[in-house]
Amino acid sequence: MAASVCRPAKTYALQRLMEIRNFCIIAHIDHGKSTLADRMLQGTGAVTEREAREQTLDDMDLERERGITIKASAVTVNHICDGKPYMLNFIDTPGHVDFHYEVSRALTACEGAVLVVDASQGVEAQTVANAYMAVDANLEIITVINKIDLPAARPEEIALETEHILGLPADEAIFCSAKTGQGVNELLDAICRKLPPPKGDPEAKTQALIFDAIYDDYRGVVVYFRLFNGKLAPGDKILMMGTGRSFTITELGKFTPKMTPYKQPMQAGEVGYMVANIKSLGDVNIGDTITRELDPADEPLPGYKEPQPMVFCDFYPTGDTEFDELRDAISRLHINDASFTYQPTSSEALGFGFRCGFLGMLHMDIIQERLEREGDVSVVQTAPTVTYEVLKTDGQVLHITNPADLPDPSQIKEIREPVVTVEIITPKDSIGELMKLCGNRRGVYRKQTYLSETRQILEYDLPLAEIIYDFYDKLKSITSGYGTMDYHLKGFVAESLVKMDILVNGTPVDALSVIVHREKAEQRGRALLLKLKKQIDRHLFEIPLQAAIGGKIIARETIKSVGKNVTAKCYGGDVTRKRKLLEKQKKGKERMKRVGTVDIPQEAFMAVLDTGEN
Repeated sequence: MAASVCRPAKTYALQRLMEIRNFCIIAHIDHGKSTLADRMLQGTGAVTEREAREQTLDDMDLERERGITIKASAVTVNHICDGKPYMLNFIDTPGHVDFHYEVSRALTACEGAVLVVDASQGVEAQTVANAYMAVDANLEIITVINKIDLPAARPEEIALETEHILGLPADEAIFCSAKTGQGVNELLDAICRKLPPPKGDPEAKTQALIFDAIYDDYRGVVVYFRLFNGKLAPGDKILMMGTGRSFTITELGKFTPKMTPYKQPMQAGEVGYMVANIKSLGDVNIGDTITRELDPADEPLPGYKEPQPMVFCDFYPTGDTEFDELRDAISRLHINDASFTYQPTSSEALGFGFRCGFLGMLHMDIIQERLEREGDVSVVQTAPTVTYEVLKTDGQVLHITNPADLPDPSQIKEIREPVVTVEIITPKDSIGELMKLCGNRRGVYRKQTYLSETRQILEYDLPLAEIIYDFYDKLKSITSGYGTMDYHLKGFVAESLVKMDILVNGTPVDALSVIVHREKAEQRGRALLLKLKKQIDRHLFEIPLQAAIGGKIIARETIKSVGKNVTAKCYGGDVTRKRKLLEKQKKGKERMKRVGTVDIPQEAFMAVLDTGEN
């Protein structure tokens, strides 16, 4: 969660002709945040009807194709309320659990939050999680019951449910339809009246928080910032307090929603972007503080808590892509999405690549697609894993993200796996099947909470490795799409875990190794080999597939060779001639088995995720 930004004890309300309100829109996925943002842009005149399109603030093609928000988008609009002009700076945030870091950063740059709840679906897992983050950040919250135009809408009932679960007064909730625009003007007026103005001293030393950045081939790094104290103007010399680098502002502007240059100085409380000829990606850190070089602030703003990657996998260049091209593409993407980490690695089978950390499986999938689209590179991806703690016999504790990095078993005292607390909101008819699913994944039951007559909350402690792949899909299947989940890391717990190696043609393949629970090792091994057998093409020689723990083989499958009909040209004659040709082929196959290599497709690396349940 983002750390709250410290403000000076003596603050001044901004004295300007236009009042400022800074807020973000938060909700569960698919509850209508982006559509509501579209109507607000139209309602304030920032976008004309001719320019209007769905998901206006979602710039990436990937966001439009999937219908989800991946990156938080900031925009500035103007609104008249009670005869007074207001400047509204708001951020449209993602709703999926994998992008909660984007939400936490947005909350730090605001004084208020608009919590959107679907009038037919009600409070969901991310509704609760995002609302708690807003409360922890001391933000004023306005509840919006959206989609009241739907036939199944229950706005009054959902408002009461919101009050029951989150403690937000039902009589203050605003009913609206982002699709038709009903209630949007009332919401804009409520934002102006209820949300507090930003506090800060325009005459104090400049302190601006970097909450996002993008890389432009022509202008370099474009920095998104929130000004907490002081002023900034084009031509100012600035200092990045974290990196110690100095630059001169060449362009200052706002998102309206397009980038619009701003000629006047910006004062405390405003949100915008700056261009300062920043060419090196290492000169900008998300969460850093910008100040004036000639009159620097005494201390930086606290910034953000570093995100904790939950899932790890390796990216290796493939096809025509070189290692340097992949490195440049990853570094550029990292400046725009600081929530994933990367470091160089290597594999005997795949060469040089990068070990990357992500907040979840969807986040990993999005990063891979963005790399290939925006970076124009081709990558091969290994199966995702989680971080394990290894306690050695000498007392040293190691953090392992790759099974190949495990020390010798004689040096291992215990292996600890990450455990997460999972909150599942589900229809009551699905509780039995969900409990069975959690039990099969080594889950520990915590509690069950009544939510309404039709829905309840289940809370389980589950190993992270058991839920990163297909748990969410199975949850949706069991609940017919109505179940939702949210999770957070609880800690590391020692379990009976072992490393299972996969041998292809007698050679261990590091990228296919996996850490499994000892009781499930044989089951997982057999399921994995059966899947590999389907994924790897047949060769001219027989390929043995083996799963091993240490020196013990626990499962084996064999991929039969492709037999060439060498006797096709023999249309009669002595049978010894055919035998001679078959013996010659047999000797050739034995030689190929010794020196031949096996081509392993991308799908085979993902086969290690098979839980073996079916």
